[in-house]
Amino acid sequence: MSLATRRWHGLIALFGATAVALGAFGAHALRSVLDPAHSALWHTAVSYLFWHVLAAWLAVQSSSRLAQPAVALFLLGSTLFSGSLFALALGAPHWLGTITPVGGLALLG
Repeated sequence: MSLATRRWHGLIALFGATAVALGAFGAHALRSVLDPAHSALWHTAVSYLFWHVLAAWLAVQSSSRLAQPAVALFLLGSTLFSGSLFALALGAPHWLGTITPVGGLALLG
């Protein structure tokens, strides 16, 4: 396994651990704090983060020359998409929602 692939694996593992931690945080610490609409945003952010961690892991297993750009787009998209939803769920200004579709486009990458 190349050094680049090992680094991607480490970064993907970090994203996966972050998804678990944020999912648990939302389910336990924020349960009584967030209203249903903001709780739904949090749940959506966690779900998309989990699914795209899996997609990134599957992509990095590929020997295709497009694997590394795909992994980079999945992780960038997850950061922008889920990150903006997490922020909105916690009460960030609504203009931050303009970042969400940019992240979504990267996830389609």
